[in-house]
Amino acid sequence: MTCPYPRPQLVRKHWMSLDGPWRFVFDEQRKFRQPSDITEWPLEILVPFPPESQASGIGDRGFHAACWYERDFHIKPENDGRVLLRFGAVDYFAKVWVNGCLIVSHEGGHTPFFGDITFALNDSGDQTVTVYVEDDPHELAKPRGKQDWQREPHSIWYPRTTGIWQTVWLERVGRSYVSKIRWTPHLEEFSIGFEARVIGGDTTGLSVEVKLQHQDRVLAWDSYHVIDGDADRRIILSDPGIDDFRNELLWSPERPTLLDAEIRLKRGDEVLDEFTSYTALRSVNILRDRFMLNGRPYFLRLVLDQGYWPDTLLAAPDDDALRTDIELAKAMGFNGVRKHQKIENPRYLYWADRLGLLVWEEMPSAYQFTRTAIKRMVKEWAEAIERDYSHPSVIVWVPFNESWGVPELTSLEAHRSAVVALYHLTKTLDVTRPVIGNDGWESSATDILGIHDYDPRPDHLRARYGAEANPEQLFDRRRPGGRILTLDGYPHRGQPIMLTEFGGVAYAKCPQPGVRQTWGYSAVHNDEEFTRTYKALIEVITDAALFSGFCYTQFADTFQEANGLLCADRTPKLPLDVIADITRMSSSHIHGGV
Repeated sequence: MTCPYPRPQLVRKHWMSLDGPWRFVFDEQRKFRQPSDITEWPLEILVPFPPESQASGIGDRGFHAACWYERDFHIKPENDGRVLLRFGAVDYFAKVWVNGCLIVSHEGGHTPFFGDITFALNDSGDQTVTVYVEDDPHELAKPRGKQDWQREPHSIWYPRTTGIWQTVWLERVGRSYVSKIRWTPHLEEFSIGFEARVIGGDTTGLSVEVKLQHQDRVLAWDSYHVIDGDADRRIILSDPGIDDFRNELLWSPERPTLLDAEIRLKRGDEVLDEFTSYTALRSVNILRDRFMLNGRPYFLRLVLDQGYWPDTLLAAPDDDALRTDIELAKAMGFNGVRKHQKIENPRYLYWADRLGLLVWEEMPSAYQFTRTAIKRMVKEWAEAIERDYSHPSVIVWVPFNESWGVPELTSLEAHRSAVVALYHLTKTLDVTRPVIGNDGWESSATDILGIHDYDPRPDHLRARYGAEANPEQLFDRRRPGGRILTLDGYPHRGQPIMLTEFGGVAYAKCPQPGVRQTWGYSAVHNDEEFTRTYKALIEVITDAALFSGFCYTQFADTFQEANGLLCADRTPKLPLDVIADITRMSSSHIHGGV
């Protein structure tokens, strides 16, 4: 199986994908403790598709608490280099052996990890990797997002995902190498912050060389000393001054300009490590009641995207499928997506960066409030922010959704403290992006006040949010979904207000195999009715001066949920140009500035 390099902002030449057939066995009783305990491998699975998916070759959606993977590969050790084994994501807890030697363990179903396997390699080049995965399907105190805990998907929850669901790969590096980098644009100074962490071997006397260019034009080319394993510098670009020339270098959905980078780790003239990357010049912030992109008010037209596929579940069918989803969102007139309850594959963010689509990144929820659940969430959320910090397409972080995992916000201080703590933790880890503490209702610490309202009646929405709407009365008296919009002690302070979930109109135009009953917040039955309903809803929202953006539910049908603008196979339910014309409806307040 061929695939592009899985980590798009640190791309090395010397790597090998381990996607493809692996030996596989379920272990519900957890009777195996180490690879040597397993004498038979009755199944074969196609990685990176989870065993619940049809594409994996297994398609077993029963309750399985644990499983094992194994495959052989060939790579010879080198005298003065390292071999790293990397996993994009394994759900939920994983332990990894190479040739019977325990290499690494990791908890968290949506974030990457790796192990240095150099010491475990056989000189012959013939190697074996074994992976144990534990994922209790009934455990509600772990971040699981939309994965159902019942046997059959119900309501707004979908089939579970167990085990490896993103690419596994090997790469060769030197004895010393760059383990991570970070890009931070500073538009007001026309500069870009660059950070690199160097590990392994002796890091004294090392330097990091960075060449930054736009197309054929070199913008910066300099070398920075590594001090205590770190290189941290501000790269100052030549400021063209005039906005027309400045805009040539700015990233936006309308003009997704990327700056390509070549990076080398050197000791004198010797190159120890080299790779390519990219970054962009853009800023996102909040100014009073508006979201700002590159210093200008920007109206957000988002669509809620679950990131599931019928045959592969959370795993993308291939890289082309990720690119196609970006292209379809843009073709429907949206300038962004809210990735719902999923830390998406980095290749999706790569295409969002390259093609120009804004992304709200949201932490998958746990469904019980316990100290263990909060500790797990903090760890995995911090890893997600670190992984995706440098992507220009990511513009908002959302740690909680609709009080999931913190259901008693109105009455329990511990639940309220969790939201406030995650908001401030996120702001600590990334000071450059807005954060929504809890999207939907019961808002406290937040930079944007997001409202979820699935009332299907446009006249009711107009009365609630239209020209005559009084924000003070809205937050004091309105209860979409039966929930108050702001918690006591956290009144609306002038932040942007956005309708971040609405619509959810089910149109069962394209039935899915195995789905017996479809679901939605309301329903229509033909193209004409669907067109009329979508247009009426969008018109109300874009005419409401109260809002500085919206997020329509949803991008595509997802199993029993038939409320997508697209079918599950991404076939449009209406012509794309018809959807786009409605989505892009303009109104005076959108273009009228702050």
